[in-house]
Amino acid sequence: MVNFLLFLLKLLLKLIRISSKKQGVTVFFFLTPCANQEYAISNQQVMKRRINFIQPLLIFILMQVAWISLLGLWIYWYVSNYIIISQVGKRLVPTINASPKSQLFALIIGLFLLVLILAGFYFIFIFLTRQININRLYETFIANFTHELKSPLASIQLYLETLQRRDVPKEKQREFVDQMFADTQRLKQVIDSILDISQIEQKKKIFDLKPQPIQSTITDLIDNCMERFKLDSRSLIVKGKVKGYWLVDQAAMQMVFSNLLDNALKYSPAKKPITIRLLDETQQFCIEFIDQGVGIEKEAQKHIFQKFYRVTAPYMPDIRGTGLGLYLVKEIVKAHFGQITVRSEGLNKGTTFKLCFPMKKSLKEYKTLMGKH
Repeated sequence: MVNFLLFLLKLLLKLIRISSKKQGVTVFFFLTPCANQEYAISNQQVMKRRINFIQPLLIFILMQVAWISLLGLWIYWYVSNYIIISQVGKRLVPTINASPKSQLFALIIGLFLLVLILAGFYFIFIFLTRQININRLYETFIANFTHELKSPLASIQLYLETLQRRDVPKEKQREFVDQMFADTQRLKQVIDSILDISQIEQKKKIFDLKPQPIQSTITDLIDNCMERFKLDSRSLIVKGKVKGYWLVDQAAMQMVFSNLLDNALKYSPAKKPITIRLLDETQQFCIEFIDQGVGIEKEAQKHIFQKFYRVTAPYMPDIRGTGLGLYLVKEIVKAHFGQITVRSEGLNKGTTFKLCFPMKKSLKEYKTLMGKH
């Protein structure tokens, strides 16, 4: 059995290996409709892709210089030859000689066309800039995604090889199995998040929303997180209570809680507690995830929920990730008719993620509403 598992793991590792000879990365990419299609990206291909984006920019700049030069030459020619052309026109065909009004009209039309051309250049430049940013984020995602798959698989392989080649005591065997289970859970979470995003973007994800009591549901979600991350009441503080009901897909909401707590733990000092605070408002309730970590700068807060985006400031710890966690959290919260916001006062001042959802005070209100539909 161990040999069979080792064979499967080695096969998976080959599929996502980082090849030292080719200096490339091979992964299975799930974010497009053509799921399970293999992509191989080498350093040469990455460099070629960057060159492909640099060339249009250079062409764009040269076209601008050429156009401005041409415009300058045209103005110079017009000013220096206007008098001669006007005199020749009067002698040859007096009736064709344009009036000052028609010349002014032609000048205005020319300027209008010039503005349109320049605006077109501007939009091309904006488009190219966005494409370059998407390309950079894609490359970062590929590298991080490969690491997120490779690390747990390599860990499982190491434990299996140890079990295969050595006489491991039963106590250690149990420890190895627990660690392998944790690694498989980590691997499953990464793959599930990517598949969920793919389904959400293709409008194929169906959330099983059911009316549930708020307090007991959130207690279950928190208990599961405490068990998974091995937290106690001193490291995770829960404040507030909410009476009422909300529509929730508990499995999807578990991903939200796990992602937010995972981020809080990664970017907070070990001995600093994390707080989950429940706020009971009139027609909605809110959940705040408060940490005392490194914080997020104002500019980064604008992009924190974008797909693939990761804060790369010098003060940030070097922590691997796919850049999809908060994007998935936002999409799940939106599917629950909720909103999510982030607040941080700056460096080393912690971060607060606030989720707000609509609620009803009694289950009867939901049953009445569902009966009408």
